Amino acid sequence: MDVSKNIKKVRAHDAICGVLYLVSVGLTIQSGNLDFLYIAVGVGILQVISPITKFCPVYFTLNKLMSDTDPMQNGK
Repeated sequence: MDVSKNIKKVRAHDAICGVLYLVSVGLTIQSGNLDFLYIAVGVGILQVISPITKFCPVYFTLNKLMSDTDPMQNGK
């Protein structure tokens, strides 16, 4: 399996999580509504429990979209 494709998947995961954090903070600052911070809290909780549960929704989606790479965090 091509290692560079797996690296692209990891980078895509990190980018998606980073964008979700930034969107959450940006919406909170822009609107003044603290409820948007729940997005960041949810992403953070999923990142903390994913090594235990072996499930990550972002990797689940990326595994489907990037089927030519090794599956990551697929529950095994």
